[in-house]
Amino acid sequence: MKNSCTLTFNNNLSAHVVQVHSPTALAAALHQLGLDQPRPTLALVGGASKISESDKNDLRRIFLEVIAPLAEQLGVVVVDGGTDAGIMQFIGQARTRIRGTFPLLGVAAIGTVILPGVKSMNADAAMLEPNHTHFVLVPGCNWGDESPWLSEIGSHLAKGLPSVTIVVNGGEITWQDVAQSVKAQRPAIVLAGSGRTADKLAAALQGEVTDERATDLVASGLLHAIDVSKDAAALAHLIGQMLS
Repeated sequence: MKNSCTLTFNNNLSAHVVQVHSPTALAAALHQLGLDQPRPTLALVGGASKISESDKNDLRRIFLEVIAPLAEQLGVVVVDGGTDAGIMQFIGQARTRIRGTFPLLGVAAIGTVILPGVKSMNADAAMLEPNHTHFVLVPGCNWGDESPWLSEIGSHLAKGLPSVTIVVNGGEITWQDVAQSVKAQRPAIVLAGSGRTADKLAAALQGEVTDERATDLVASGLLHAIDVSKDAAALAHLIGQMLS
């Protein structure tokens, strides 16, 4: 594929795509995408293909009723992993359903996604989510290779304005994503009750450490947990507070 192009999906929506090879090229890439003006930024990390069926409907509702409308209201950029699965699919579909206009940027390692005319190096390669507006494709063939890039791009997008990470469900790679968020000194909101890694982090915030990887992350003081099954309004309030 070319270093930049426009992809049109089966839903007749299009996205601008840029491929980068070095972190030093990020500023130019975001300029090429028209995303070089500082904006508050919301980074989404968490579950892709292994969210339980029982959690999916609840999470879809949270994205449709809370996260997407709030992103629209605040005029933020939302950045995530960009593939057509899990929370990335939920935010993409929610943005389209509310007729959102906020930029939705997917950051994916080029060897993990299926692209027109490009042979994938990964047997588990995934489709890009077709409701995203922009994509940055970064080097790598393995899931998780995009993790430091996603965090770095979040910092580039905000350029000193507020940014926050939302942790929803998640597996092994989510630990990397949260560690990168902490490294960037970006606060993170953990959705307690959303399953898996998010629940382990939420438990650790209550002093119940079941995975030692949570210890240093909690000690950073940057993590906050919200049980959205009990109080979705509290999630909206906390996101709004952190991005204002």
